[in-house]
Amino acid sequence: MEAKALFPEDDLCCSICCEIFKDPVVLKCSHSFCGACLEQCWEQKSSRECPLCRRKASMHKPPANLALKNIVESFLKQKTERETTDKTDARCSLHGEKLLLFCEHDKEPLCLVCQTSKKHRNHPVCPVEEATLELKMELKPALSLIKEKLKKFTEVEQGCKKTAEHIRSQAQHTERQIKAEFEKLHQFLREEEEARLAALKEEEEQKSQIMEEKLEHITGDISTLTDKITAIETGMETEDTSFLKSYKNIKERAQCTLQDPELLSGPLVDVAKHLGNLTFRVWEKMLGMVQYSEYLGQMLKSGFLDTSMVLKIFSTESSILSFLQDQEDPEGCTALSLISEHTQTQD
Repeated sequence: MEAKALFPEDDLCCSICCEIFKDPVVLKCSHSFCGACLEQCWEQKSSRECPLCRRKASMHKPPANLALKNIVESFLKQKTERETTDKTDARCSLHGEKLLLFCEHDKEPLCLVCQTSKKHRNHPVCPVEEATLELKMELKPALSLIKEKLKKFTEVEQGCKKTAEHIRSQAQHTERQIKAEFEKLHQFLREEEEARLAALKEEEEQKSQIMEEKLEHITGDISTLTDKITAIETGMETEDTSFLKSYKNIKERAQCTLQDPELLSGPLVDVAKHLGNLTFRVWEKMLGMVQYSEYLGQMLKSGFLDTSMVLKIFSTESSILSFLQDQEDPEGCTALSLISEHTQTQD
């Protein structure tokens, strides 16, 4: 007799986890549980007793319930077989009969009772096997078209991935070039700044030396004049007889042959020389760093520069275009000849 007939599914469930028994064990009280569920329950409660009747259990490991285990295995096996049979042995939802025929008019499987019903009466029918084979053959062309379309989409996907990878490669390469070019500019600007600051410092030192020498002379003259004034005032403060006796000497001291000093305007720092058109002069000097033909040649040959875009941009810049015509690379080719050669190659 089947296990399902002897034991309902609820009777084959563990009272702890409410699932079908797994490795069931039996206690002295005859209650059975999943081995793992019982051990976990005892660990949580820290006491060994039956979860149902609370009767104390032995300290030894509970024995396996082999009879129950066999019943569970038989039940699960039969359940699996029934599910498999239900899938392969489809039956009519109205009459419970096997679906043996296929209605070609309504495109649905029928049982023998459905065939004689009013709904399908006089409709052309054929065996399920024959209809299955015919309809599968009918679907093959559509399936082939879908597979072909999938192939095209896959090819486009691969192309997009390659393009995306190329874009990343271009961006990384261009980023490195941009950083390298700007590093050159930064280095040039740093060197230019140092050179111009050095020139300013040199002029400052020269002009400061001139002013120090001038100050030294003026300081000496001031000291001389101060001594004269002190001597004259001292002589003028003496008594009359003494003053008259030393008058000739005092008068000689009062003679001053020093010329009046003049303010120096020339020694000031020539600010205009250092700041006048500074940005333009640095930019003009920076132009000498740009290797137009070499740069364009590398970009064209590497494919990172579009020829039509180059021509479109530079054709409107007469000064740059003239410069390009005159610039030659080490191989004797002008930048414009490289563009022309690249255009002909593409054509």
